[in-house]
Amino acid sequence: MTTLTRCEWLNLADPLYVHYHDTEWGVPLHDDNGLYERICLETMQAGLSWLTILRKRENFRAAFDHFDPEIVVRYDEAKINELLANAGIVRNRLKINAIIHNAQKFLDVQAEFGTFDRYLWAFVDGKPITNYNRTLADYQAETDLSRKLSKDLQKRGFKFVGSTICYAMMQAVGMVNDHMVECYRHGEIRAMSGG
Repeated sequence: MTTLTRCEWLNLADPLYVHYHDTEWGVPLHDDNGLYERICLETMQAGLSWLTILRKRENFRAAFDHFDPEIVVRYDEAKINELLANAGIVRNRLKINAIIHNAQKFLDVQAEFGTFDRYLWAFVDGKPITNYNRTLADYQAETDLSRKLSKDLQKRGFKFVGSTICYAMMQAVGMVNDHMVECYRHGEIRAMSGG
């Protein structure tokens, strides 16, 4: 039986984390609702570990109407209070308000570009960037490109979209293939992306 080599940062003891790494992280995502979900989850992650958010992901989906921006944009104070009382999610008023606020900004971008996907992926000319990280020291928390994306999103009125949050989102949605070179997913995703 062959043991697969995975990214060194991955907690192999957590099956949920392993599944996420093996099936989702770094896979190019072009679905607008999926992209809005990622913005929301990265907002919630600010200051927390990704594993904390991953473990609550299904609770977030249920609480936020499966991250449908058309529904989230209409949340009122009663809904906010309901979310603040929900022990299954991160109960942070600033983050909850940002998710609701960003729903309108997301819809504005869709109206301008046709899809949020078209807007977002234009930052990498529609093709993922492949990095060749060999050690944990090779990883970056932000890049010039994530700073550019962050600045543009902020100019459009988005909240909780700093350059580190943007880079984490870019990694997650496959705009950047940041699997370690030795990880079996690095080559698979590079092939999937036409690289």
